Amino acid sequence: MESGAGPSVLMLHGSGPGTTGSGAWATTAQALGTSWHLVAPDQAGFGRTPIPAGSRGGLRLWTEQAAGLMDALGVEHYTVVGHSMGGAVALALAAARPQQVTRVVAVSTMGAPGAPLSAELDAVWAAPAGPLGARDMLSRLVLDQALVTESAVAARAAAMRAGATAFASLFPPPRARWADDLTLSAQTLAGVRAPVLLVHGAEDRVTPLRTAALPLLERLADARLHVLGRCGHVPALEHPYDFRRLLSCFLSRERGH
Repeated sequence: MESGAGPSVLMLHGSGPGTTGSGAWATTAQALGTSWHLVAPDQAGFGRTPIPAGSRGGLRLWTEQAAGLMDALGVEHYTVVGHSMGGAVALALAAARPQQVTRVVAVSTMGAPGAPLSAELDAVWAAPAGPLGARDMLSRLVLDQALVTESAVAARAAAMRAGATAFASLFPPPRARWADDLTLSAQTLAGVRAPVLLVHGAEDRVTPLRTAALPLLERLADARLHVLGRCGHVPALEHPYDFRRLLSCFLSRERGH
């Protein structure tokens, strides 16, 4: 998904089965308007982007793919916004490309050293394709169960079925190793020179605030953390107005506003 013109913003989705770039970010992109050049790809193994032959996905592939995409688009400087798995990729990309990445927004992010695989994330990665799996997964992602509507379940179930083959190869059990793969070293985190905005839900059970976001404050050179109360793992869905306001204000600092 690509829209708008202006400063570039790369938007990276999370790792739940059935997740796509447009599914994760379309509503946020629409609300931000056309004054930003927004790029939201399907990462390898998700949506319409296949996993390269001989690969199983993972942080290195997703990071290199994101950097390569922006190179191919001819974008020299950009902000990276990442949700969950995408947050870990965003931070790794900022460390790998300090001259290109100007800001990072890491939402409900993975990547913190020592963060264990939560039971909720294990269950999300294990969710079977179909309505029952979709409903179970969505119920774990959000605090307010009223957001788990029939239309949301049906849309996610369809996306899960469409991506089932590729996703099956990404996080097979035992799954703790895949959480470890998305953990960033102290050296990598020290290499992130760009300003970082961490956005996290206080009731996030998938990537809990205590183990996922708080440790990053000690490791990042220039970080600030905004915690949303009554919020689970998906701030863009659960508190869309507050999330877009935070994002817009942080992006606008890029322009000196």
